[in-house]
Amino acid sequence: MRKLKTDLNLWKNMEKDSHTDKEIKEIFSLKNVAVIGMSKHPEKAAHYVPKYLVEQGYNIIPINPTTTEILERKCHHSITEVDQPIDIVDVFRPSDQVLPVVEEAIRMKPKVIWLQQGIHNLEAEELARNKGIKVVFNRCMLAEHQRLF
Repeated sequence: MRKLKTDLNLWKNMEKDSHTDKEIKEIFSLKNVAVIGMSKHPEKAAHYVPKYLVEQGYNIIPINPTTTEILERKCHHSITEVDQPIDIVDVFRPSDQVLPVVEEAIRMKPKVIWLQQGIHNLEAEELARNKGIKVVFNRCMLAEHQRLF
């Protein structure tokens, strides 16, 4: 319980990107979302957040090497297996595991890398920005969508 409280305090106190509401709304106009670390377990945010996005009309592309299908969609082991354009890479991985994920995602030339709430990695974010990719961090796609729409 103590660790959970510490973790919650860390992400509550963590900074978030400086995108305006208008910029976030523009990002939500993009529809192809690869979800790295998507879960097959309905109680996990890495499942119910992308499920919500599917219900809102987004094309969710699951990325998880431990399963073959999530939400009746083919699940890819790696983002580099995806054979369609990717607008947003939504990342559900711990902050200390984000750099290799972003390095791999950059090869797919997404417009945005979105690091979910509680996720922040300066090195990975800078790498993506240097490639012309917008970076959103420490924000939940579900919460932001509900707040803005």
